[in-house]
Amino acid sequence: MISGYDASSHRYWRELLEQHLTEYQWTQIALPDRYFYWRARGNALSLAYTKQAELNQTYDLIIVTSMVDLSALRGFCPHLAAVPTIVYFHENQFAYPVAESSNLVNIQLLSIYSALCADQILFNSVYNKTTYIEGVQSLLTRLPDEIPKDIDNQLLSKSSVLAVPLAPDVAIVKRSKYLAEKVQIVWNHRWEFDKQPEVFFAALSQLKNAGYAFKLHILGQSFRKQPDIFLQASEEFTNEILTYGHQTRPDYLAILTEADIVVSSSLHEFQGISMLEAIASGCTPIAPDRLVYPEYIPKQLHYTTNNEAHTEVTSLCSKLQQVIDNGERQVPDVSRYECSEVISGYRAVIEGLL
Repeated sequence: MISGYDASSHRYWRELLEQHLTEYQWTQIALPDRYFYWRARGNALSLAYTKQAELNQTYDLIIVTSMVDLSALRGFCPHLAAVPTIVYFHENQFAYPVAESSNLVNIQLLSIYSALCADQILFNSVYNKTTYIEGVQSLLTRLPDEIPKDIDNQLLSKSSVLAVPLAPDVAIVKRSKYLAEKVQIVWNHRWEFDKQPEVFFAALSQLKNAGYAFKLHILGQSFRKQPDIFLQASEEFTNEILTYGHQTRPDYLAILTEADIVVSSSLHEFQGISMLEAIASGCTPIAPDRLVYPEYIPKQLHYTTNNEAHTEVTSLCSKLQQVIDNGERQVPDVSRYECSEVISGYRAVIEGLL
């Protein structure tokens, strides 16, 4: 197993597979999740020359994340080319909310090379798979010449969807039929711009000004550099905040089982483990009508978007008011994401390549 940019969600996934597919002997190799563009372009060089002892062993199967430059790694380590390989896409660089650049196009091309080298391509959601294939098709039409035909169909023919499973410590919880009189709202996402925290907090400001009382849990992974809105929100909602900042895993899960509503205002989500964890814990989700969310959150719990932040704020506030006024807990069925349900799919894919 090779993780080319070992973000927390990637680490969560690879450790879960090893823990629950114990019939296989695993070797895990991971590169740190920092210096994104260098890691994306230089991971094969780093792996080939700093992980020689691990890579020189004999393997029956290799699983790599889509950040791994598989074509270059096989060039550095030719014996790996004969080993069946799975490429797993946690995300794709065609659907990221960033301005296009030459760096980004290079990373997109590298993902195509790796996917073409793979025997099996796995995506964590239909949305991820669809946007990747559409992105490949769009990019290929913009390249000047000598473009092979049917690359998109080659990729589609060996692509499947297999979600990151929920960890076993996330149990499907049946809660009271009704929300608390003073609802507890939870944010449990990374503290970064692509999660659009300013939309979330602006909607809460409107909700508060409309006379709604609530309590607030601001959770999730934060970094040394974070959007200023979090400090501003800690001051504006000082009377509402019950929890602020990253929590231990047991404390985090305990908070989810006490909260009433979980909200996402994200511009980027290919599966949404944090939303799934909250839903499994009995929270009513509210999410934008885009990205992966329609795959597991029903339409009545979406707020409408048009890529304009100010209208999203009003739409999100309106949906919060609607859910609170309704008073009943509305929890979608996410049991298909439980580890016991998903892990057999991984076993079947692995066995099919051995």
